Amino acid sequence: MLGKKICILYTGGTIGMLKTKNGYMPCANWLTEKLHAIHLFQNSEVPQFDVIEYTNLIDSSNAQPNDWIKVAKDIYKYYDKYDGFVVLHGTDTLAYTASALSFMLKNLNKPVICTGSQIPLSQIRTDAIDNVLDSLIIAANHNIPEVCIYFSKRLLRGNRTQKVDSSAMAAFDSPNFPRLAKVGIAITIKTHLIRENPTEPLSLDLIKSPKIAAMRMFPGIDYGIIEHILEPPLEGFILKTYGAGNVPNDKRFLEILKKANDRGIIIVNCTQCQIGSVNMETYAAGRVLLDVGVISGHDLTDEAALTKLFYLFSLGLSNEEIKKYMQENVRGELTKS
Repeated sequence: MLGKKICILYTGGTIGMLKTKNGYMPCANWLTEKLHAIHLFQNSEVPQFDVIEYTNLIDSSNAQPNDWIKVAKDIYKYYDKYDGFVVLHGTDTLAYTASALSFMLKNLNKPVICTGSQIPLSQIRTDAIDNVLDSLIIAANHNIPEVCIYFSKRLLRGNRTQKVDSSAMAAFDSPNFPRLAKVGIAITIKTHLIRENPTEPLSLDLIKSPKIAAMRMFPGIDYGIIEHILEPPLEGFILKTYGAGNVPNDKRFLEILKKANDRGIIIVNCTQCQIGSVNMETYAAGRVLLDVGVISGHDLTDEAALTKLFYLFSLGLSNEEIKKYMQENVRGELTKS
């Protein structure tokens, strides 16, 4: 760890909030000063770190693609100055930010670890100290050339992660991909799961904001609503289907999807199940989607599917190229069934 230095990008979130009469709210400069004051963070086993605190600290429920872009730009800007990055972020949309960063930061060769807390640092039972300390130590001591989420002793691939619990300390997990480390008395990285170090230099592919929508199938859904959503200017649509990618074999519904596909809308089939993958060839109820041009999202999380669509549309690709890459593993985000 000798000489290693980590950059902490503090975007907001529960971790730095103080209690007010209107509920918990971010407070400028408080967290930054606290991290430098807490004795544990000055221990020789903790790497040196700088905190870059954002001017407008936000609750992550207010996060937008422009916020993803700001973090990505800052990592790119300070990339040569630091050995790794820790992003402090609210939990509600942390998985979206981590997924987006994984796509924007092409050929990443240093750890980018996103974390936060369920209880603010200002409170007695806070989980913030452990999450930040462990993130700093992991970022400084291990070769992990990818975007991760670290939370409650779990190191997870960012674009495989979802918030699975709103009240437990272990708020995040990656249901379709193993955890990247065993964190106990020792920290053991599962090196066979870590992505390989790239040979090309880091490049930054900024995400634009295409017109994308998502909808969950349910019994009795009004197909007219789906038809309305699929009208221009929509460009991409994530359809959350049953089981292994199944939908009702309804003629009107399938015609609506086919017309949308023929107009150039990219329709991605993602399962509602947290564990498992889409396989549209298993059942006739899934195969009908293949026939109308819907593509498989395999085992993509909702967050990865959305941000990957944002990313691919932003590259100026043709529709056929977008369909192709949506179904291929680009940053470790999916496993083909």
